[in-house]
Amino acid sequence: MALAGREVREVETPQGTARLHISRAGRPRATVLLSHGAGGGVDAPDLVALDRGLPRLDVTVIRLEQPWRVAGRKIAGPPATLDEALVSAASQLRTRTPLVLGGRSAGARSAARCARTLGASGYLALAFPLHPPGKPERSRIDELLGAGVPTLVLQGERDPFGRPEEFPPDAPGRQLVVVPEAAHDLKVGARAALTQEEVDALVVEATEEWLEREVVGTG
Repeated sequence: MALAGREVREVETPQGTARLHISRAGRPRATVLLSHGAGGGVDAPDLVALDRGLPRLDVTVIRLEQPWRVAGRKIAGPPATLDEALVSAASQLRTRTPLVLGGRSAGARSAARCARTLGASGYLALAFPLHPPGKPERSRIDELLGAGVPTLVLQGERDPFGRPEEFPPDAPGRQLVVVPEAAHDLKVGARAALTQEEVDALVVEATEEWLEREVVGTG
């Protein structure tokens, strides 16, 4: 299907003005709302890959630009402020399709904490920061497992914030997809087995297959 259109909309939240970057599918079967990380914005390569790829597979993609980023600040606020802005922005959406909440890194953590509150039909975690680098004892696994909805985790093989083998095994309703040789940003080096274009395609294909199986196919 063709892309129905793109729109950038500003919405007010208790934390300030947020920005929604919307890419609409022509006949959407689901809507994926993605939050960016604490060290970057909505132009992260994996978020852009999903934004470009999923609408052509009948999935609308909305990338949430947090108020701190819109205001030009370089450092994200405390986790509670991210959650507050996410819940407020999501509550202002008008969608008739199942809502999947997701994001990358800090955005993935926030989405996990808010999935139940927002009645999400699924949860997508890109580069979930399972722990600070070198500090596995400070695990955030409870956040991931607490999402309470069908879950897909896309994790780089070489992510210092949590290698795939550190995550619990797949369980009913939860799937882990390993991105070969990728780091926390889901980028690979020039000599990697997969090109960056192939990695981006893997992210889109794995997400679409999971959506079809766990979210769209259950409606």
